[in-house]
Amino acid sequence: MAAHPDDEVLGFGGTTALLAASGVRLRVVSITAGEASHPHSHTPVARHLAAVRDRELHQALGRLGAASAQRVALAVPDGKVARHERELAGHLTALLRDCDLCVAPYRRDLHPDHEAAGRAALAAGAARGVPVWEYPIWTWHWASPDDGRLPWHRAARIALTPAAHTRKRAALESFHSQIEPLGSGPGDEAILPPAELAHFRRDFEVIWR
Repeated sequence: MAAHPDDEVLGFGGTTALLAASGVRLRVVSITAGEASHPHSHTPVARHLAAVRDRELHQALGRLGAASAQRVALAVPDGKVARHERELAGHLTALLRDCDLCVAPYRRDLHPDHEAAGRAALAAGAARGVPVWEYPIWTWHWASPDDGRLPWHRAARIALTPAAHTRKRAALESFHSQIEPLGSGPGDEAILPPAELAHFRRDFEVIWR
């Protein structure tokens, strides 16, 4: 599950490729449509970001080899996940009815939507008795390897095969609205410039168990 379309590929895309190649049945839950990623942009595409990001995720999942994954869009307003956290936990509890594992954003990622999504997933997992793994996104921006705020004792490093690594790198390139400027004006800047994207182009992924 992801707070915004692209989180699941950034934090867990390589492992998703491994699971898809192994024949694991996947359900991909988008909590928001990511429509508010560029709130100050005046470009025409900014008015249609929900549709744009939906298409980008569709392409990314295909590049991961996960085109057959079941997709669920909950349409929670982007930027306001915390206001809907209790309702979200209920929806996720229902969606976990036939699942063996839930993978969600890190509950202390220092992004309010990611944190609310993580908390809701943990509540749903507890209600269903389903383990929850958390993947960091913005944590890589503000934390360092010796940061005592992070639960390193719960961390696991998932090595990606060359094929899964290649698939993930290709999938990341699907998110043009996030890795490239929407235009040339103020508010059009890329959300994931090269320095940020580098964290997710590595040949391994890290989750908290």
